[in-house]
Amino acid sequence: MKKASLILDKDYAIGQIDPRMYGSFIEHLGRAVYGGIYEPDHPTADENGFREDVIAKVRELNIPIVRYPGGNFVSGFNWEDSIGPRAQRPRRLDLAWGTTETNEVGLHEFVDWARKANTDVMYAVNLGTRGPDAARNVVEYANHKSGSYWSDLRAKNGAKDPFGIKLWCLGNEMDGPWQMCHKTAYEYGRVANEAAKMMKWVDPSIQVVACGSAAHDMPTYGAWEYEMLMECYENVDYVSLHRYYGNPTGDTPGFLARSMDLDDFIREVVAICDAVGGRKHAKKKLNLSFDEWNVWYHSSQQDKEILKADKWGRALPLLEDIYNFEDALLAGAILITFLKNADRVKVACLAQLVNVIAPIMTRNGGGVWAQTIFYPMMHASRYGRGTALRPIVTSPVYDCKDYERVPLVDAAATLGDDGSLTVFAINRSMDEDIELDFDLRAFGDLKAQEHIVLHHDDVKAVNTEANPDNVVPAPGTPVKIDGGKASVVLPALSWNVMKFKK
Repeated sequence: MKKASLILDKDYAIGQIDPRMYGSFIEHLGRAVYGGIYEPDHPTADENGFREDVIAKVRELNIPIVRYPGGNFVSGFNWEDSIGPRAQRPRRLDLAWGTTETNEVGLHEFVDWARKANTDVMYAVNLGTRGPDAARNVVEYANHKSGSYWSDLRAKNGAKDPFGIKLWCLGNEMDGPWQMCHKTAYEYGRVANEAAKMMKWVDPSIQVVACGSAAHDMPTYGAWEYEMLMECYENVDYVSLHRYYGNPTGDTPGFLARSMDLDDFIREVVAICDAVGGRKHAKKKLNLSFDEWNVWYHSSQQDKEILKADKWGRALPLLEDIYNFEDALLAGAILITFLKNADRVKVACLAQLVNVIAPIMTRNGGGVWAQTIFYPMMHASRYGRGTALRPIVTSPVYDCKDYERVPLVDAAATLGDDGSLTVFAINRSMDEDIELDFDLRAFGDLKAQEHIVLHHDDVKAVNTEANPDNVVPAPGTPVKIDGGKASVVLPALSWNVMKFKK
C-alpha cells in the first residue's frame, strides 16, 4: 500500500475562515426558482408557495449566504419589476437565457425564503442595462429604515423592517460579450466605482463585490482586473472570480487535477489586487469572492435542444447537470483549495443551489434528492469552520495532460474554537488505497472522533429520485491514534473527513 504523510501545527494558521466561503447561488434561470424552491401546488408548499422539502435539504448544507437574482439574468433585470402586488408585476423576456420571467418570486419573497432556509441574501445589482441610480435605489429600498420614498414603499409592500442585505454584487461578468451591455474594463470600473460610492452613501455598513473577468481563459483576463481596479479600488471590498470545470473526454486523472488550475487562478488574481493596491499606496487589501464555481458540462447539448423547441418558455429545465461520483471528488478538491487560500478567499458560492447545476434536484410535483456534489459541500460547511491550517503533505504524485507531479493526496485542515481538529482529504489514485500518517503532536492529547468516506467503485455513478442513496457518505476505517501520531487508510478515489477532539 502506498503511503502519504501530513504534519499539522497550530502555528501553521492560514487565516480565519469566513463562513460565507460556503455560500451558494439562486438565479432566475431554469427551474432554480420556479419548480425548485417555489412550487405553490406541491404537497409540501408553505403558505407562500415555497417547497418545505427543499428548504429542509438546503438547511442540511448549512449555507450562510445565497447570491441572487443572477448571474447573466441580472444584466437585463429591472429590480422594480419584482416588488408590489404579484398580479401587477410585468412578464419580461429574459434575453440572457431565452425564457420568460413572470416575476412571481421577487425581492420580498426571496428574503422570506432565505430566512426560512437559515441563510442571508447576497444581492446583485444590474450594471448592464441599468446603472448607479437604480443600484442606490434598491439599497435604499432594502436597507433604509423609513422616511424616504423607497423605504416607505417597502413598508407599504408589507415589510416595515429593513431587509438588512449586507453584501452586494456590482453586476455580473461584465467583460463577457454574451452579457447585456457588456463593457470595457475602464467603462465598468468607472460605473462600478460610482455605484459602490452611492450605495455606501445610502448604507455605509454594506460591502460590495466588483466583477473580475468572466473566466480564466478570457482574452481580457488579467488586464481587466488591473484596469477596472485602477478605477474603483478605493470603494470596493472584493473581486469576483468564476470557474467551471468539465470532463467531456472522460480523463478522470486530468479532471481531478483541475483544482491545481484553481489554485493558480486564485494566486494570480490576488497578485493583481495587490499590485493595484501597491500602485495606489493603499492600506487596505482586497479579498476574493469566488461567487460562481462548480462542474458544468453534462447538460450543454440538452439545453440547445430545449431552447430550440421552446424558446421564451417559462422555467425550462435548463442546465440540469446530473452529477456523478468523480464530480463530487473534484468538488471536494475545490473546497480544499478554498480552505488553503482562506486568508484571501472570503466568499464563495457553489453555483447553483437547486436544479440548475446544483447539489439539490427536484421533480415538479415529486421528490427532492441530493446529488453527489452535495456531500463534500455539506461536510465542509458543517465541519470546516474556525481557523484554516496549512498541512505539510508528502504524497506520491502522478503526471497528466496539463499538470506534472499532481499529488495523489490533497488535504486541508481546520481548527475549531473548541480545540477540535478536522482534516479533509482526497485520494486521487484510480486503483490504490493510501495510508495517510498524521503528526498531530502539537495539539496535545487528541481523540479520533470520526472518519467519513465518500466512495463508489464506479466514477460515473449518480444519485436519482428512485435511487437517492447510490453515492452517499459512509463510516471509514477507524483512525489509529497514539500520542499525537495517527494513521488512516484513504480508499482509492475517495473524499475523506477525519475529525479529532480533545
